[in-house]
Amino acid sequence: MDTRFNLLRKWLEDTLNNRELLIETASADASFRRYFRVTIGAKSLIAMDAPPLQEDCRPFVRLARLLRELKVHTPEVHAEDLDQGFILLEDLGNQDYLDNLGDTSKADTLYGQAIEALLKLQQGDITQVEPYTEEKLKQEMSLFKDWYLEKHLDQPMSENAATAWNDLQNILCEACAEQPSVWVHRDFHSRNLMVTKENNPGVIDFQDLVAGPISYDLASIFKDCYIEWPRSTQLKWLNEYYQKLETPNFSFETLVQWYDLTGFQRHLKVLGIFCRLNYRDGKADYLSDLPLVAKYCLEVMDIYSNKIKEVAEFSKYFSEQINQSTPS
Repeated sequence: MDTRFNLLRKWLEDTLNNRELLIETASADASFRRYFRVTIGAKSLIAMDAPPLQEDCRPFVRLARLLRELKVHTPEVHAEDLDQGFILLEDLGNQDYLDNLGDTSKADTLYGQAIEALLKLQQGDITQVEPYTEEKLKQEMSLFKDWYLEKHLDQPMSENAATAWNDLQNILCEACAEQPSVWVHRDFHSRNLMVTKENNPGVIDFQDLVAGPISYDLASIFKDCYIEWPRSTQLKWLNEYYQKLETPNFSFETLVQWYDLTGFQRHLKVLGIFCRLNYRDGKADYLSDLPLVAKYCLEVMDIYSNKIKEVAEFSKYFSEQINQSTPS
């Protein structure tokens, strides 16, 4: 018996004053949250089930309001019960970006609209959210060691490899710290952008938003873990974003390096996260996404090994292990 679903149904019936609700699974994500589509006649809403012991709904509700003030299309919150972990939301539909990018002729339009949404999001007051600290960045990268290397590949680090790993973490954190600080969604990619008729895209899964490096969400969307674009296309979109900035105090070439190194931090983390989702949470589907994430890491190592000694040293010890996740 799904006790939480029964509690959710009772809450929805009481909140909507209706006992004739159609409640169907809408989606699940990499957390403990679940989403249900609630249909009442011709109208539909989304109910979020976020178990309070594992998930805190308060940041979601607060950030949804703040983002809507910036004209970012996040779902309107219609009702909430934070003690139980239930939220009733506007339904942004069931078509995400990934569903629509099979037709590549749509890509420039969709990504252009995503850039506009990101520019709005980055106008947020950084004092209103938690900073993306060096401690947090390194904590995330530790997932690469713990879950990808040691759990997935069963390869503990040698002393020399550990030194190279620590040096790389420091240089990636330095690259993040030197960038302008803006609001960072942290998962601004094709599965969290919904195709909507008005003010496209709808933006979801924003509850972990922080203040951090300007290039982070750019790496999330253009080096997407679920769909691959040629580097030339990535750089075209990155330049489109750059041209829309108001008097940036950094060059496009600098932005490209930030984008690559910040993306490297993100993808090392994601290698660990996808393995943890498999081994800890029983979500094996994410293992099929490892090859693309590994490919992004190898690409950065190839580009920057001749420019940054810490990347070269890391590559010497770890390129073979990361290469094990790419197709032979």
